[in-house]
Amino acid sequence: MKAQNCVFLSALTMACPFLRDVVDEEALVLRRAFRRERVFRDRLDPLAFPDDHLYERYRFSADGIRYLCRLLGPRIKHRTAWSHALEQMVCVALRFFASGAFLYSVGDAEQLNKATICCTIRSVCLAIKALADVFISFPGHRRLCDMKEEFYRIAGFPNVIGAVDCTHIRIKAPSGAHEADFVNRKSFHSINVQMVCNADCVISNVVAKWPGSVHDSRIFRASEIYQCLSQGEFSGVLLGDRGYGCQPFLLTPFTDPQEAQQAYNHAHARTRARVEMTFGLLKARFHCLHKLRVNPVRACDITVACAVLHNVACLRKERAPRVPPAMDWDNPAIFPDDDSGRLLRDQYVLNYFS
Repeated sequence: MKAQNCVFLSALTMACPFLRDVVDEEALVLRRAFRRERVFRDRLDPLAFPDDHLYERYRFSADGIRYLCRLLGPRIKHRTAWSHALEQMVCVALRFFASGAFLYSVGDAEQLNKATICCTIRSVCLAIKALADVFISFPGHRRLCDMKEEFYRIAGFPNVIGAVDCTHIRIKAPSGAHEADFVNRKSFHSINVQMVCNADCVISNVVAKWPGSVHDSRIFRASEIYQCLSQGEFSGVLLGDRGYGCQPFLLTPFTDPQEAQQAYNHAHARTRARVEMTFGLLKARFHCLHKLRVNPVRACDITVACAVLHNVACLRKERAPRVPPAMDWDNPAIFPDDDSGRLLRDQYVLNYFS
């Protein structure tokens, strides 16, 4: 019986086409018949196109994409010796950020399968997010007096170091017990992202971790920038809308302005409009932020990555897209005005707008 089993195993080894040590010619024929042929696609250099072509698809010029490759190269692991692999990985992520298309559409455009596209976007996104501390810093990379002067040139509002507001990034309905937390006042699922910008629409602070049901002022009070400003670490004020409570470091408009207060409100609105312009530029440059079909954690990562790319584009003077009109959410305040904040606001009216 033992001898018969040995003969049977020997015959099976010779006939089976899926074993490595095959000596039967018929088995070799079967193995070749079932072998999946490797397909070598002709992939062109993604940067071998004019800048107009690249701006439409990636929102960056060829020099800008090369700059991103030099920044992200040490942080991205790729297992191919193809000379343009890193450039294509960056371009895949940029195409997704710029278009917000389905992964199948991005894969068809880049001649890659969906799984490769998903892994590439994730790795590039995390690499860009890791640069947030380099390109996003409050109050900014310039001197404080220069930033105040640039804000003052807009409408004559003094001592401003930033404009703060929140914007909603629509996401797909998340699964789990906390799904209702992401439904905002407009009845769709979103994350509420706080940003602070300077007069050049460069983002100096971003907080992307809160669900859409959380109020703007609550996000601000829980942020690190609130702690820094309340402790007097920076000399200057932020400008916010009526949804925030007036503070000594955060000035808001008057609800029912009188004569001199109307001039204050007018200058306040024109100066604070910079943050609305920043939201418009950010979402016009990266259409994926109109709706992200990912879970909330990845939506926050993508939002921070887009903010970093926006600052890189602004600092490198990349071509700016056309900005559609912004949506006014008219957020009612949930925290009362601080007495010292109202006193400082009255002093601004008396000293600068009377």
